[in-house]
Formats: sequence, structure tokens, C-alpha cells
Amino acid sequence: MKNWLKMVPLLLVILVGCSDNEEAGAKQVVHKDPDLKVSDTFTSGSYKMIGDEGRLGFIYDEATILKAGKPNKYMWHFWGAEEELDGRFKVIGTNQDTKEEVVVFEMDELAGAHNGADAHTPSSMQLPSRGTWELDAYVGGDLFGTVVVEVE
Repeated sequence: MKNWLKMVPLLLVILVGCSDNEEAGAKQVVHKDPDLKVSDTFTSGSYKMIGDEGRLGFIYDEATILKAGKPNKYMWHFWGAEEELDGRFKVIGTNQDTKEEVVVFEMDELAGAHNGADAHTPSSMQLPSRGTWELDAYVGGDLFGTVVVEVE
């Protein structure tokens, strides 16, 4: 009986340690870069885009400049392997000044090749406030890439 009582504290330490590790794994803390720069623009087909050339971007010109609280249409384009481009598309935006985070857009799946890209999808996006916004694009639940924009 005494040996069993000596084991109880050890078992409690093990159980608490395991639950802390599981909880820590469930919480993913994303550290934002304080020196984040607006993404570069590039040309694909006959369109000017903002994003990461050869990976992802959306059509971006004078008519589609992001203005706080004003929705507009944007055509997203993706370059990658077929298996990378399979699944639900979701954009989560984070304002780098206020740390405000919003779901910007969601779509069940991407469409096929378009304007020189391997896949695309039309979207309507609206960001609620001015500032530098990091747009994290997820495909099939995995981070596919990030586009950084300035919202007027």
C-alpha cells in the first residue's frame, strides 16, 4: 500500500506534464514581423499583380487599390503542384498596427489555370481599417503564402 502512495505524486506529475504539452501544441503563437514590407508587384499575362511571383498573388491596379471598409473584386492566382492547390481556400487578414484579425474571404475550392497561373479564384475582399495588412492565404488548411498590402 505504501508503494502505491509513493507512485501517486509521480503519476500526477506525468499526467500534468502530458496535458501541458498537448495544450501547448494546440496553441500556435504567430509572431508578426515588425519590419513587414508591402509585397512586390509583378506581371502575369497582361495583368499587374501583387504578391509572391511564381507562388500567389491577385490582380492589383489603380482600380483595385484596397480602401478601408470598401469591398472590391480581386482575382487570386496560384502557382504550384496540383496536390497543393486542392482544398478550401481561406484568407485571414491581420492589421500589423492594431493586431486586428479577420477572415477576409473563403471559397470551397480553386478553379483551374488562368492568366499564366496553375489555379485561380475570384473574390470580393474588404478590410475594415487602414494600415498594413498581412493576408495569409490557406489552401486545404495549409498556409500557401502571404501577401502584404497597404489599405488606404
